[in-house]
Amino acid sequence: MKKFYIVRHGETEYNRKGMVQGSGIDSPLNETGLQQAEAFYQNYKDMSFDKIYVSNLVRTEQSVRKFIDKGIPYESLADLREISWGIQEGVAFTPETSTVYQETAQKWAEGDLSVRIEGGETPGEVAERQQRAFDYILSKSDEEEQTILICIHGRAIRILLCWMLNYPLSMMDNFPHHNLGLYVVNHAGNQYSIEVFNQVDHLN
Repeated sequence: MKKFYIVRHGETEYNRKGMVQGSGIDSPLNETGLQQAEAFYQNYKDMSFDKIYVSNLVRTEQSVRKFIDKGIPYESLADLREISWGIQEGVAFTPETSTVYQETAQKWAEGDLSVRIEGGETPGEVAERQQRAFDYILSKSDEEEQTILICIHGRAIRILLCWMLNYPLSMMDNFPHHNLGLYVVNHAGNQYSIEVFNQVDHLN
């Protein structure tokens, strides 16, 4: 069995200002994000992680940097990056500017998963590359990598948990996320199960 500790990255200025990030914006953590990363580290620093996986965006690596600095091996996988929001990236969440974003997310929730923002990805495309990443991760023996820390992104976590649990991607909004919020997922045989659901107590 493998146990995955899956966290969202810490806060960035785009998060603080209520702006769309996505895979095309490689923003670092702000001061709050660094404090969240420190709080997570202090609560889980004694956990015996065998391996760390992050996306190829700097905010994920920064969020688990202290674990990496302890000497835990880590790997960056581009297939774990956030969804691409296309032309909406860098746009503020306001009624005037984020209408396309909101309409697209609503259509996904209604089951129309073929819709994409211009220049962006569909949820199915994200799920496909995530599955490719996990095929790679699961190819490692349990003796090598059994307890694994993964730091990725908000929408990416929602999509990830849907396909892991065999939910339709239209149900992705049922999985909330928080900066440095934690999900713990077990993998045994060919099945995944959630042990911890968006844990945020370590941030208090």
